[in-house]
Amino acid sequence: MLKRHLLKPATKQALLGLAIALGLLIPGCGTNPVTKKRELQLVSESQEIAIGKKNYGPTRQAQGGDYSLDPELTAYVQSVGNKLAAVSDRKLPYEFSIINDSTPNAWAMPGGKIAFNRGLLYELNSEAELAAVMGHEMVHAAARHGAKDMERGILFQGAMIAVGIGAQNSDYANLIVGGAQVGAQLVSSKYGRDAESESDLYGMRYMKKAGYDPAAAVTLQETFVRLSAEHKSNFIDGLFASHPPSAERVSANKSTLMQLGAGGDMGKDVYAQKVSKLKSTQAAYKAYDEAVKALASKDLEKAKQLINQAIAGEPREAKFQEFLADMALLQKKPEAALALYAKAINMQPDYFKPHVQSGIVLFSLGRKAEAEAYLKRANELLPTAPAYNLLGQLAEGRGDTALAMQHYQIAADSKSEIGQQAGARLAKLDLPRNPAKYLQARIEVDRAGNLYAVLQNNSALSIQQVQFKVIKYDLKTGRVISRSAPLILRTALAAGAKGQMALGQKVASLQEAKSYQLVLEAAEIQP
Repeated sequence: MLKRHLLKPATKQALLGLAIALGLLIPGCGTNPVTKKRELQLVSESQEIAIGKKNYGPTRQAQGGDYSLDPELTAYVQSVGNKLAAVSDRKLPYEFSIINDSTPNAWAMPGGKIAFNRGLLYELNSEAELAAVMGHEMVHAAARHGAKDMERGILFQGAMIAVGIGAQNSDYANLIVGGAQVGAQLVSSKYGRDAESESDLYGMRYMKKAGYDPAAAVTLQETFVRLSAEHKSNFIDGLFASHPPSAERVSANKSTLMQLGAGGDMGKDVYAQKVSKLKSTQAAYKAYDEAVKALASKDLEKAKQLINQAIAGEPREAKFQEFLADMALLQKKPEAALALYAKAINMQPDYFKPHVQSGIVLFSLGRKAEAEAYLKRANELLPTAPAYNLLGQLAEGRGDTALAMQHYQIAADSKSEIGQQAGARLAKLDLPRNPAKYLQARIEVDRAGNLYAVLQNNSALSIQQVQFKVIKYDLKTGRVISRSAPLILRTALAAGAKGQMALGQKVASLQEAKSYQLVLEAAEIQP
């Protein structure tokens, strides 16, 4: 996961908009349900639950989608979570999922929505170790750590987190738009030392109450410290980025163990049995991860060899077919790519990427009606800039300008290259109707008292003419004294250029010049 950085103004504005919409700016004091300490609370429990419910699905999509080939394993993880939830300090609608990503990681978002990467389950050796990680994540939700991050961001206009997607989806890393951006930010938080300590402490207490041996939390943290010292890159890219291990945490866990007392279920045999199917295909996913790297390096032959190994090891995995489709696209074989994306969708219908990729390919082939259905479905699963940009073009082609502008606006929020393209298309539709959003207009006066209309083109488009009016106000009352007929500046204005036009009027003083204002009415863009 990625460290926090300062938000761009547009992202801050979106966060504040969400806060206002949810009523988050109404301050109040409350008692933390886990620590029992008094604290300022801007986010209510119902709002936490609503945020988690809204963002849980799209966030899992953004990080690789659900691992769905072993429903019994997911049910097992949920059952362990249910044991801990039964003894937790806060009753939330806890939910536990497995994400189809090889990076060892886990996260929790407000409202009790928790996820474990497939890659983390490879690394654990007992049900008690699973409970240790799960209890830790549960406390993050129960003790309002995610909600507190939101509250700090709202109060101080501060930093949230860069949007991130798993390595196999890196092409979409900066393309998530809409509410899904909030979800990605919520689960990418690097918690502070106090939050990590609280999660270790109360997570071990939950383990003990649920019948697990809390010693597993100590040995697991010792293992994490060792792996961190060895610079195990998969852990550094995953769990350690947001939950850094340390000797201090090990020492604190040992003190907690002395208070709680060792003893309880370790569950090594049952865990080994439950993850046996998953571990039997670990080599296949490793080959897939290496194939992703080979394809990124444009080594198609190596990528093909590795993905064939992956398919031989796990022929049911939809991502492997999706990868073959990506390769076919690179080889300029769109029809073959479509067939492979269709196969991936048939194997796992509810993952966004093959839908959006199919839409892109169909659009490029001119099969726009088919493309629209795929793009809409992709946005239902995870809204992205490519899908909204193409939906905007489809709407514009039908003459539905209002809908096209809505789609382009959403796509433009991604701040990606595709977002910039959508923003340019939006401006091309919007600027002629609302030139004041894109052009700066002012009145200037020379030494002789002659008035000029000065226009600055702040858009990325070239403008061939602008229509405006000159209005004179009474500076004392604000009443309109006069309004000119429409005037047209016919000077071409390139992006960033400035033009002026003499108005044929004189004033006696600078104070009188202030009574005149320009009102932009329309503009024409150079074809």
